[in-house]
Amino acid sequence: MHLERIEHVQLAMPSGEEDAARRFYAGALGMTEVKKPLNLAKRGGCWFEAGRVHVHLGVEADFRPAKKAHPAFVVDELESFRARLNAAGFACRDDEPIDGFYRTYVSDPFGNRIELMEVARQR
Repeated sequence: MHLERIEHVQLAMPSGEEDAARRFYAGALGMTEVKKPLNLAKRGGCWFEAGRVHVHLGVEADFRPAKKAHPAFVVDELESFRARLNAAGFACRDDEPIDGFYRTYVSDPFGNRIELMEVARQR
């Protein structure tokens, strides 16, 4: 018996802010919005995916952003992501590399922390 993979990451968002979520997750990160199942759509929020990365944003009545806890997404071309996010008004904050990775942080429109990591290749 073993864990196989993460199916999705659930993040919280305030009610009625789906368009802001779309601007960040679809627009700035380049993810694709996928339809929520009908029985869940009435709760609000939205779902996005890019390849095997799935993010579900759910409405939380007493919303508080996740400022420390965060998902970390491995990306290619971290510099390109950073430039695109900064140009879209989402400021990136670099952090020290960790073994094998370059990384930066960005907050979604609601203040949730997102880490972007690129595998450090030998030059």
